[in-house]
Amino acid sequence: MENLSQVEELGKALVKLGEFHKDLIVIDTDVSPSTKTIYFAESFPDRFINVGISEQDAVGIAAGLAASGKTPIVSGFSMFLIGRAWEQIANSVARTNLNVKIVATHSGLSPYADGGSHQMLWDIALMRLLPNMKVIAPADAVEASEAAKAVVECRAPCYLRLGRSPTPVIYKDCCNFQLGRAQLLRDGSDATIVANGIMVSLALEAAETLSLEGFDVRVLDMHTVKPLDIQSLEKTAFETGAIVTAEEHSILGGLGGAVSEAIAEINPVPVKKIGVADLFGESSRSYPKLLEKFGLSTKSIMDAVKTIVRGRK
Repeated sequence: MENLSQVEELGKALVKLGEFHKDLIVIDTDVSPSTKTIYFAESFPDRFINVGISEQDAVGIAAGLAASGKTPIVSGFSMFLIGRAWEQIANSVARTNLNVKIVATHSGLSPYADGGSHQMLWDIALMRLLPNMKVIAPADAVEASEAAKAVVECRAPCYLRLGRSPTPVIYKDCCNFQLGRAQLLRDGSDATIVANGIMVSLALEAAETLSLEGFDVRVLDMHTVKPLDIQSLEKTAFETGAIVTAEEHSILGGLGGAVSEAIAEINPVPVKKIGVADLFGESSRSYPKLLEKFGLSTKSIMDAVKTIVRGRK
């Protein structure tokens, strides 16, 4: 698969959106060359605000702009934007249901060389429990671009989560992205892998390899963690009877938690979660090696599918 950067495509998408949406304002926390909001700054300098390393102020300013009718995007690194400004996001944005877009890059283990202090593994858990907040984790650069458009056009608080490193391209030209609607990427009857972010590409690899061993596995790209696509989950639980979730996030409170909560109420079937255990990240010279060390691999997904299918039979 070809690799492309979600962040790079986001930067390009924001420029196109800025040309159409004259009320769009981007607020960055002094990392625009890394988040690629620098493209927006160069194209629309009068609609770009660099607040410096001050994530809480950035969210507060965005709330004020939204209250005055603008569409603000707040951009920064996931660990610091969500970690430092969560209270402002909760009280100034979500509580008042303001039209603010939180776009965080360098999520999960993707800032691999910077170590655990920069690796955000619990942001989805923090954001999905906020009332009114929508939470999206695109699978690749193409989906990231379309998700950015959908987020800007959605009149509600949204959290868009992106990785730092280039990732495999799954959607070649267009992915017909819809908020709250999972994408069926591969059909199957033995089990379903429900994944988002970079784990979608690994899920597809796992399903393809498993097919050679006689396992017929479905793959769902659950890019929207909130609102969760309950209809697709209910359908896949009924038709395949077993689910493996895969995410570049803690197994506590993220996609796996959301799917497990939903399945427990609508159609209890076996669920196994692939994600980071209850651990902090660490420094590495290689993103793929760090993913593998934390169990985010094709093999881990395959083993989980085999275990859950054989156990059910």
